[in-house]
Amino acid sequence: MVTKKTKSDCSLNFENGEVILIDKQFRKTSFDIVHKVRKYTGVKKVGHAGTLDPMATGLVIVCTGKKTKEINEYQNFDKTYEGTITIGKTTPSYDLETEYDAIYDYEFVNDELIYKVSEKFKGLQKQTPPMYSAIKKNGKPLYELARKGVEVERKEREIFINSFQIKKIELPDIFFEINCSKGTYIRVIANEFGKILGCGAHLTSLRRTKIGNYSVDDALTIYEFIELTKKIAIN
Repeated sequence: MVTKKTKSDCSLNFENGEVILIDKQFRKTSFDIVHKVRKYTGVKKVGHAGTLDPMATGLVIVCTGKKTKEINEYQNFDKTYEGTITIGKTTPSYDLETEYDAIYDYEFVNDELIYKVSEKFKGLQKQTPPMYSAIKKNGKPLYELARKGVEVERKEREIFINSFQIKKIELPDIFFEINCSKGTYIRVIANEFGKILGCGAHLTSLRRTKIGNYSVDDALTIYEFIELTKKIAIN
């Protein structure tokens, strides 16, 4: 596995297969990461084990060569996220990708109510994926339809929230940590959180810190990975 602890020697074989931990930066897509790995390793067979929204940062697991057969294994791991839910405003995308579409009063919201609402999300849940997502309908990503103002029916999914911790409250911002099953949209949780509170909410920051037991603390930035591939090429 390629991590910060990886030595720049010739033992890495990206064509044969490597698993790479990448810390994705803000406004980059998971495909951007895959593209860079392909470009700097020269390997065509590259894939990632779970999409991370452009507005989010954090851990992305990338597999090359024969290791792409293990992608499903990594996708099935639970994920841990840290982020911020901002109450009092909503957006169509449930995050900062789109402009505010409504503003609400939240003077009645207190810490006790916030903690009480967070408890409602723990355990087995049914969640409808957002229109602003990469899920495809007749071959087209839903976000393309959403940007045209088109909304289509989406199937509910079963997800599981292992833990939902409120780390800090500085209204209108609520800082949280969530550990959840694959396929969970944290943006949807933020939107639902606001609905239950009765004042609207949207996601204003999100960072994936863990996938299973793999931590973003061990991940390379894409720039560090590029430098590593250059050192390997020289050797």
